[in-house]
Amino acid sequence: MLYLVATPIGDTSEITLRALEILKSCDIVICESTKEASKLLRMHGITGKTYEVLDEHSTPEDKAALVPLCAEKNVALVTDCGTPGFCDPGADLVRLCRQKNIAVKSALGASALMGLLSLSGQRIDEFVFRGFLPAETESRQRALKELTKEKRAIIVMDTPYRLKKTLNDMKDYFANRKILLTLNLSQDDEKVLEGPIDKVISAVPFEKAEFMLLIYP
Repeated sequence: MLYLVATPIGDTSEITLRALEILKSCDIVICESTKEASKLLRMHGITGKTYEVLDEHSTPEDKAALVPLCAEKNVALVTDCGTPGFCDPGADLVRLCRQKNIAVKSALGASALMGLLSLSGQRIDEFVFRGFLPAETESRQRALKELTKEKRAIIVMDTPYRLKKTLNDMKDYFANRKILLTLNLSQDDEKVLEGPIDKVISAVPFEKAEFMLLIYP
């Protein structure tokens, strides 16, 4: 069986009792980084686990090799932070397991996406989740131009080191739209900024940070 175990997105105590039970009892932990995964488990008194790596560099053959383990053992899939299988390589393993009729269960936890929506203070019944924007400049510009046609709320995320670039790129396309920006959610230096994009850019105190951005309708 494969368990999708959500891990904290900031505060390390933000992990569920069920997640800890699964991590204690599982035979194998599949993770993006053995350093990060073992550190989290040790903080909660869990040691002696067998780790397998599944990250952005994993080949199709690497992923396929993990499937028999999920069929024969109790396996926990974790990501460095958040829910595995959401905008990360874990989705491929979930799909492969389903194709083989291997049971997959989810152990829910902290969510940056739900945190962003709840902090908006608005009832947003419909939104477009764009996820990570393309890194390449022309593709990025095309993606942003396409998003300007969207009348619903839009949610965008990117890697921490592209925080300022993402905001500056979006300024050219969404100058007249109000945005909500969350930075380092559930960490000691958490910031939530709202307003016109120019105002938000000038108020950002970090060069890089974990972030998610909501463009209001």
